[in-house]
Amino acid sequence: MRERRSIRFWCMVMAALAVFFFSLPACAGSRRAQRVKKAELAERIKLMETPGLVIGEFPLAPHPVIDGDTIKVQGLRTSLRLIAIDAEETFKNEEDRRLYEMGFEEYLKAKKGDSLRPVKVATPLGEEAKKFAEEFFKDVKLVRLERDHPKEIRDRYNRYLTYVFAQKGGQWVNYNVECVRAGMSPYFTKYSYSRRFHDQFVAAQKEAQEARRGIWDPAKEHYRDYPERLEWWEARAEFIQKFEKEAEGQDNYIKLDQWDALRRIEQHEGKDAVLFGTISEIRLNDRGPHMVFLGRRQGQDFPLVFFDKDVFGSSGIGAYEGEYVIAQGRITRYRSKGGREQLQMIIKSPGQIVLSRAVPNYSGWNTEGEAQEAERQGQELYREEGAEH
Repeated sequence: MRERRSIRFWCMVMAALAVFFFSLPACAGSRRAQRVKKAELAERIKLMETPGLVIGEFPLAPHPVIDGDTIKVQGLRTSLRLIAIDAEETFKNEEDRRLYEMGFEEYLKAKKGDSLRPVKVATPLGEEAKKFAEEFFKDVKLVRLERDHPKEIRDRYNRYLTYVFAQKGGQWVNYNVECVRAGMSPYFTKYSYSRRFHDQFVAAQKEAQEARRGIWDPAKEHYRDYPERLEWWEARAEFIQKFEKEAEGQDNYIKLDQWDALRRIEQHEGKDAVLFGTISEIRLNDRGPHMVFLGRRQGQDFPLVFFDKDVFGSSGIGAYEGEYVIAQGRITRYRSKGGREQLQMIIKSPGQIVLSRAVPNYSGWNTEGEAQEAERQGQELYREEGAEH
């Protein structure tokens, strides 16, 4: 009996050892696989952060479609923001669904409230756009990501800005353009015309409008204010295009949404620069100066300082929160008593601020003569400061 228990004991020991040794290659293989996976993820992130037009090929994430204009690829925690399209929103909460049940037109009116601008809300067409994207990417495993501008990598919310290409019938097809062609989105120019595919987007939108697809079908439930949206976006796009043409060959013309903007601003400390950006915040102060912040990334906004409240009012900039502006002046460094440092631009003349026509019902000037006079004063100020330095 004792001999039988001893045999059974050693059998159990040998079995345990066999399991241990046979598991070693599997564990080693698993660790190797994890190292390979981490290396691949690091390489993908490196590609996303490297300036250039063509980013590379990426596998789609499981369930990659967030909505009609947002998808995810493997290895990136953030979603992609697809360039030149703006699909309507999907229903994400019960409150919106209940509000929608009271009738679509009343729902739109309630969601807009007293906003002076068109608003983004969930609609049935937003749900349709998501389904279109899911169908488009259904059998797609790998996508190719490209940029519109080599220096425009992320948006303000740190999402990567991309065109997404998928292979269809042996060819790489631009999803962004096809989304417009299907009427799931307008050609979205709020953040600039497409520099690479403008003609394709224009043709795709015209085709969708003539065929009354998606958002261009009056019988479907979608935004009713596309003429207003398109006019607003067009004004912004024209303003951007004009600045970029003037900036060609000018190192001191700095667009704040480009990856090297902060470095270039630092290089121009003590020099004149022309900055282009959106107003992220306007801070009015009774005792101190008014502050206008040009947005870049959250937490990295650049301040325009108005010590003269009359200059602030005359410039018209107070009506432009959320809109693009151009600020011209000297880059200086502010040092607080506590030791905090901040690069800034002090605005001493209304002529240092250039506004777009994106706010059509507001004019910072009472007459054209006042605008010309402010511009003249601004030029004189630059000459005086240049002489002092």
